[in-house]
Amino acid sequence: MTSAAAAAGPLVLTEHEGAVTTITLNRLRQRNAMNRAARIALIAALDEARERGSAVIVLTAPPPAFCAGLDLKEGAAELDRTGPADIASRRADWRNVQDEIRRHPAIVIAAVTGYALGGGLTLVNSADLAFAAEDIELGMPEITFGAYPGMAGPSTQLRAAPKHAAWLVLTGQRITGRIAQQWGLVNQALPADQVLPAAMDTARMIASYDPITLEYSKKALQEIPAHICDFTAALEFGEHINGLIRIRKRTRDAAASQP
Repeated sequence: MTSAAAAAGPLVLTEHEGAVTTITLNRLRQRNAMNRAARIALIAALDEARERGSAVIVLTAPPPAFCAGLDLKEGAAELDRTGPADIASRRADWRNVQDEIRRHPAIVIAAVTGYALGGGLTLVNSADLAFAAEDIELGMPEITFGAYPGMAGPSTQLRAAPKHAAWLVLTGQRITGRIAQQWGLVNQALPADQVLPAAMDTARMIASYDPITLEYSKKALQEIPAHICDFTAALEFGEHINGLIRIRKRTRDAAASQP
C-alpha cells in the first residue's frame, strides 16, 4: 500500500452487530471506483463475515456515491503496461466479487444512498435485497463510450423486465431510486436518511431466523427461475432444498450435542 493510500484509511470498513455485518465502501475521494485494492479489501471483508458466521451483510457507502463502478484510470494504466490479456483478468476479478456475494451463505442487503453506475449497479443487482434513496441515480453509461455494459447489462437483464433493461443499456440514461423500485431493481425507495435504518431493521429481522434455512433459501432464490423454469421441476427443487435444510440442521444439532 502506498503512503497516500495508507493516509486515506482502509478501503473498506467493517462493523459487526450480533449476526449482522455492515460493510462500508470507503474509497470516498474516488467515489468508490473499485480498483484492484478495493476489490481485494471487499472480498476480505466478505471472508471475515463468513468466518464469523454472519447471517446478514449490509453493503453500503456514504453519499454522494455508492459505487462509481470499476476504476477506469487503473484500467487504462494496466492496459498500457500489461496488454489486453491482463485487463480481461482484471475484469474477471470483478466477476469474482459478484460470485463471492452471490455464493456467500449470508443474505446480502445493499443500502444505497449515493449513485450506483456501471459496476455499482452490478453490486446492487448482485445483492439479495436492496434499499435505495428516492433521488439517487442508477445507470450504466457504457453505451455512451462505445461499449456494452458487460456485467451491469446482464445482471440488470436478469433483474428487470426486458424493455426496462433495454432502456438502461441502449440509452445510457440514469434512473432514480423511485423508478428503480418500480422496475424491480430495488425493494424500497426511501428518503435518504431512512435507507440505512430500514436496511438494518430488515437485516436484524432476517438474522433472527435459522442461518441454515437462510443459506438454502438464498440458493433456491437464485436457482429458481434462473435455471429451473418448469413448474413441476421448481416444486421438486423446493422439496429438495427443504430436505437439505433438515439434514444440515440434524448434523449441526448432533455436533452441538457432542461433549
